[in-house]
Amino acid sequence: MTTNEVVIGVLALQGSFEEHQECIEKSTGCKTIQVRTSSQLEQIDAIIFPGGESTAMGLIGSIDGMWSELRKFVDTGKPVWGTCAGMILLAERCVGASAVIENGQSLIGGIDVLVCRNYFGSQISSFEMKTPAPPGFENGGDYSGVFIRAPAILAAGDGIDILGKVVATPCRQAAVVLRELENKIAAGENVVMMGVMDALERKSGQDIKYVDVKREIISSSEEEKKDPTVAEIEKIELPGAADGTNAREVICAARFNNMLITAFHPELTEDYRWHRYFHKMVVESSALKE
Repeated sequence: MTTNEVVIGVLALQGSFEEHQECIEKSTGCKTIQVRTSSQLEQIDAIIFPGGESTAMGLIGSIDGMWSELRKFVDTGKPVWGTCAGMILLAERCVGASAVIENGQSLIGGIDVLVCRNYFGSQISSFEMKTPAPPGFENGGDYSGVFIRAPAILAAGDGIDILGKVVATPCRQAAVVLRELENKIAAGENVVMMGVMDALERKSGQDIKYVDVKREIISSSEEEKKDPTVAEIEKIELPGAADGTNAREVICAARFNNMLITAFHPELTEDYRWHRYFHKMVVESSALKE
């Protein structure tokens, strides 16, 4: 199947779906449609879950049974790409889940990763940093990832291809969530879903403190420098970062079979390499079914 024959849908319940459409169409010439109803899923060869607000998407999608139909679409094995909030929705496990949904964050699932919601902090903690380019699209150097209230992948299951990693300090709220998560794991619990924790749980006398964005290059061994999933290891301290919490390496891009997830927002840049990479996945997948 050629570029002109495949159709890529973009979930249009909420978020940056128009930006994804524009990027795909500009960079590949592929036809796209905005997906709002389950009947439209029959018209597409792949779907993109855009960045936005995962809680809002879950609430909207639960009204008319759209969520169950999206799960069925994911189960078909057709290519799926989740960016930022879309990545959260495709995760099998989530911590820092929204407290506004009575039964926890509404996930579609499909890829065995543990995601920490809002790992990098609130809107004021938005930033850009170098991330690895998608495989086969390294020409042009590192990719400038846009992180806006971004989640992070803390762990990935067997068979998951890690496509990108960054090193960053979690925000205060995420730091509290991670501490509780580590306590649960140490106690032998199998954590699938964990809600938000009190992010203002502080040591006695410790004030809430905001700092300017700082970037500190961390030296790495020659072996680490050869790792294609790490563009440039940086330690990032963001506004609202947890005091005294060490930065940790987290995954920002991964793939499992025909499922792709990125923590950042490729639709908000003019670098279309991730969109061309996903389009290549779609064309190859469609060709195998002919």
